[in-house]
Amino acid sequence: MKKFITGLAMLLVFSLILVACSNNGDEDDSSSDTANGEKTDITFWHAMSGSNGEALEDIVDGFNEQSDDVNVEAIYQGSYDDSLTQLRAVGGSDEAPAIVQVFEIGTKYMSESGFITPMQEFIDADDFDTDVLEPNILSYYELDDQLYSMPFNTSNAVMFYNKDMFDEVGLDPENPPNSFSEMKDASEQITNNADDAYGFTMATIGWFFEQLMANQGALYLDNDNGRSGDATEALVNAEEGLNIFNWLNEMNEAGTFTNYGSNWEDPRGPFFAEQVGMYLDSTANTAEVIQNSPFEVGTAFLPVADGMDPEGVIVGGASLWITNQVPDEDQEAAWEFIKYTTESDVQAEWAAATGYFPITPAAYDEQTLLDVYEENPQFTTAVDQLESTTQDPATAGALTEVLPEARTIIETALGEMYEGRDPQEALDDAASKINDALE
Repeated sequence: MKKFITGLAMLLVFSLILVACSNNGDEDDSSSDTANGEKTDITFWHAMSGSNGEALEDIVDGFNEQSDDVNVEAIYQGSYDDSLTQLRAVGGSDEAPAIVQVFEIGTKYMSESGFITPMQEFIDADDFDTDVLEPNILSYYELDDQLYSMPFNTSNAVMFYNKDMFDEVGLDPENPPNSFSEMKDASEQITNNADDAYGFTMATIGWFFEQLMANQGALYLDNDNGRSGDATEALVNAEEGLNIFNWLNEMNEAGTFTNYGSNWEDPRGPFFAEQVGMYLDSTANTAEVIQNSPFEVGTAFLPVADGMDPEGVIVGGASLWITNQVPDEDQEAAWEFIKYTTESDVQAEWAAATGYFPITPAAYDEQTLLDVYEENPQFTTAVDQLESTTQDPATAGALTEVLPEARTIIETALGEMYEGRDPQEALDDAASKINDALE
């Protein structure tokens, strides 16, 4: 019996030694993994397609190649709306990505969603200097002086015009119109003198209405566009909104304007085919417009209502958010990638490949971008327009969760006006519907 107990004790000791050895082996393996360069893998949901998507993949590949610790997998999720819908579906679960790209009007929703870790936490912990970023861009994404996301792809609205057509009909290609009345006159001259061409068009997209409001210094919503308190009332049917509707209505009734539709691509084809002389678009499309136009393309600031000095534009595009549904290690890895995207050489390559403008002003001194701007000065219009923009609540943009719905309401009102509805009546109805949504 004594031998049995002694043997049993020795067996237990031997078992403990094996367990200890096994645990030590696991720790050694973990250290070995780190030493062997295994990276933290994170996912990045985005909404960039076509050539812009390819440019984004180049950024991700460049980061992965230079990083010893992090590997980013970029996953296309469809449009901005599609991507946000996907996030809402998984936002509170471990299926959420580490990083998600969300369009600018999703800022209010995202900041209050409970799905994210505010970017300011990483900025403060890392002592990251936000002074290296463009202030006119930061002003949109800052809430109570806190940055909840990092601006990434940033654009504004510009006017593209056919310089060859201008010359053909007797307009000065180097002096495009900059007021509503000058736009009407130029549109009439093009329509009357060019072969089967309308003077002007813009896609029926609510974003352009917001830009034209801001350029007049007008608020879209009360409470400083929803930035000094939650918005409770739409101001779209004020004088400035009516200026826009009347301007478009007068050209539509005169036959110098035509509505091609409510998708971004709708007016581009007719412009490339020389069926329209001028149209509004995002600067993010500059590279495509230059490449696809069989004529010399001009770019100009947005027009402003007569008797007003232009105040500037609201930034468009999207920003990057870090979700809180992934481990802290993954969040830190996400921050490393996001920091990389702000570097001047990365921003220069991104701007040169797409037409978005850099969020880091130092990128303008990078040779990559200098070369593109020298070859295609059309890119610089958006930059000049941004830098001349007045920083105030009008140009900071409206902040509300219902802005996507409000845009649709404005688009419907524009469509009804093009079909004959009175501009003031259409706007009053739109304001009422936005108020209902705000409630």
